Amino acid sequence: MIDKPVIPDYAGACISNIIPAILEHEVIGEGWIPDEILKAKKVILLLIDGLGFEQFENSEEKGLVPNLTTFSKRRIHTVAPTTTATALTSLTTGKSPGEHGVVGYKIRTGNQILNALRWTTGHGSAVNEINPASFQPVEPFFGSAPPIVSPAQFHESGFSSAHLRGGDYLGYWLPSSMPVLINDSLNSGANFVYSYYDGLDKVGHIHGINDFYDAEVRFIDDLVGKILACVPNGTALIVTADHGLVDVDDSLVTLETAATDLATALSGEARFLWFHSKRGAEAELVEILEQLYSQNGWIRTRDQVLDEGWFGKQVSTIANSRLGDVALVARNPVAFVPAGKEGPKLKARHGSLTPAESYVPLMTMLKA
Repeated sequence: MIDKPVIPDYAGACISNIIPAILEHEVIGEGWIPDEILKAKKVILLLIDGLGFEQFENSEEKGLVPNLTTFSKRRIHTVAPTTTATALTSLTTGKSPGEHGVVGYKIRTGNQILNALRWTTGHGSAVNEINPASFQPVEPFFGSAPPIVSPAQFHESGFSSAHLRGGDYLGYWLPSSMPVLINDSLNSGANFVYSYYDGLDKVGHIHGINDFYDAEVRFIDDLVGKILACVPNGTALIVTADHGLVDVDDSLVTLETAATDLATALSGEARFLWFHSKRGAEAELVEILEQLYSQNGWIRTRDQVLDEGWFGKQVSTIANSRLGDVALVARNPVAFVPAGKEGPKLKARHGSLTPAESYVPLMTMLKA
């Protein structure tokens, strides 16, 4: 059992502070990004979905990453919750979740629950109903419109509009195209390229952290080597991630009606679940959650979460309104699921604030 949640260091070595350092030369915190990287003429930022620091260390010990082993590396924080929609938005905007407002995987907005990654509600696509630029108003990449090398199928999605809008989207159908697209962008005059790869997260969800995960890590290391081999000398490559993973498999904790009957809605996800309580029921809800789930989870009211800084020092009125009243956050390798709504079977999961999910690597290399 893990005693305390990992609170993100929004004032230091955190993924939300990478883009400001690269594009605005505003280094928040001291010494966590090498000076040679900040002074490089051209920079590539490669985000690997699902590569936690603990998982990377295990991969390094197994000898799976000969290319990445040569990089300078350190452990940094991701944001809360440790979920892709929130973390990628913090990465590209340089803001905490409390500022940009994408506060989770599933977010209550009005009387609906928005799946931020798919940009859907219970009525289907919400692109026309919930404007991505209004929902997330912070300009990505400080308005610099860099080349974005990312999966082609996400090009015109609502979430891409929310966290990547304005950029030159160069979609790839196969990851073998990534080095070509990145190099072409640099040779065409770009000084900064952002690239995203989601294969490792998919493998973790489907298979867990095992031989399949190891095989994907080997593939990523080879991909990094190919990128370095083709880009111009003097180019800096930064590799980081949005979150780590925890093997959960069949360890599902079904929510009892004594708890869910006190809520009008649930949002978030299985390892960071928000209860939107019925009027006047918050205190009773906290008591019941403590009785039922304190061995497997941390229970916090919204005020406690905000006071502890989970979403950053600044939390907008809109972001605040999207949070639930009481959070149930997994401390053990379990997933909290409503009765009869177990959803897709996922081997490894994320979302909570355990070390395995909260710490990600920052790996840097300057090609001489």
